[in-house]
Amino acid sequence: MISHLRGQVLTKQAPTVVLDIHGVGYEVLVTVPTYSDLPEAGGDASLFIHTHVREDQLALFGFATADEKKLFERLISVSGIGPKLAITVLSGMSAAQLVSALRSGETARLTKIPGIGKKTAERMVLELRDKLADFATAPGEDSGVRAAPRLPIGEDVLSALTNLGYQRNAAERATDSAVKANSPDSKFDVIFRAALGELTR
Repeated sequence: MISHLRGQVLTKQAPTVVLDIHGVGYEVLVTVPTYSDLPEAGGDASLFIHTHVREDQLALFGFATADEKKLFERLISVSGIGPKLAITVLSGMSAAQLVSALRSGETARLTKIPGIGKKTAERMVLELRDKLADFATAPGEDSGVRAAPRLPIGEDVLSALTNLGYQRNAAERATDSAVKANSPDSKFDVIFRAALGELTR
């Protein structure tokens, strides 16, 4: 199984990146925080990888940190949560925020994430609350801001939202509102979460 990849970013379009490793292109589905941390095409990147194998498909899911990968693997152990939904969960809030919500049983906070209903949120808390002792809750976890390169914000955020299943018109309105409400130099994940907040009000 592939557990780690290091190579040059060939292309990136939320929520996927293609890494060129010795002439072979690996397409990897990544979370929004990881996407935000990646350099533009031509830059070098390193990702922790979860290889998901089904009868008809082999898919790679990538993470900037080992902890994010580990939390992803805890999420897909929950009944009803597949890899793509787990990626959506880790895109809707930071790993530290998610750990905090699960530990404190904040199901209302979890249901704001696309695809997570009340029953799924309750199941997540029930099954994971006592399995998070090895995760630290970082100070200032609610800021959601991470160091990242500046990106063409609007198009990348819009692409990420539509890939999560939102209708384009609604996603465009939310993205425009989020861009106007934040600095033009804001990082991708800041604008993405602001737009997501607009859509889940």
